[in-house]
Amino acid sequence: IDKKYKNLGYPVIAINPNNPKEHPTDSFDLMKVRAKEKGFTFPYLFDAGQKIYPQYGATKTPHVFLLQKEGDENIVKYIGAIDDNYQDAKAVKNKYLENALQSLISGKPIDVTKSVAIGCRIK
Repeated sequence: IDKKYKNLGYPVIAINPNNPKEHPTDSFDLMKVRAKEKGFTFPYLFDAGQKIYPQYGATKTPHVFLLQKEGDENIVKYIGAIDDNYQDAKAVKNKYLENALQSLISGKPIDVTKSVAIGCRIK
């Protein structure tokens, strides 16, 4: 999604909200290794002190927030899952995030503005 949409003004930014003291396998250092192995093309940040994720209401990893700049503000346009099948990309029927992006780019209303985030709870 980052590769396809960042040049259209919608880059991906990932934020690791997990507390490494509670769950060491989700430490930022290990997440950087994972990002490199997966070939992430987007910034992968760490929510030190777990201060950012509660402001958005994130509860899972991943929990997607699609923002659009309007004037001086970033307005949340979509919240939820990337798609309807995180386990099998070939079985995806609803590409929630990509559909929302396409709607914004084409100036149309977003049909689905909210879905249930599916993933691990924030630790």
